[in-house]
Amino acid sequence: MNRQPSLSRRQLLKRLALGTSIGTLGTMGLESALAAEAPLLAIDAPEAKAVHYVEDATKASAAKPGSSCATCGLYQGPTGSARGPCQLFPGKDVKASGWCDSWVPQM
Repeated sequence: MNRQPSLSRRQLLKRLALGTSIGTLGTMGLESALAAEAPLLAIDAPEAKAVHYVEDATKASAAKPGSSCATCGLYQGPTGSARGPCQLFPGKDVKASGWCDSWVPQM
């Protein structure tokens, strides 16, 4: 008969601590992988042309002063970032200094 030894409380706590730390490291790796930058939206892409996207809002004749991707309600990049995701272009980043016809003020 093979009888497995029971775990002492100390061994159990060591294994729990090890499992928790490995789980935390795995989560940190996943977060950094998710935080990787998406490719930048090309201005000649069909979806960019459809909304007259430009990478510099000052070059858009229809843009009002102060309107740029960074101040748009659809922009999801962190405050102060040079680029970030936009709800209009899944899987692509836009420049924070950019602008398009779909610009809406942040709420």
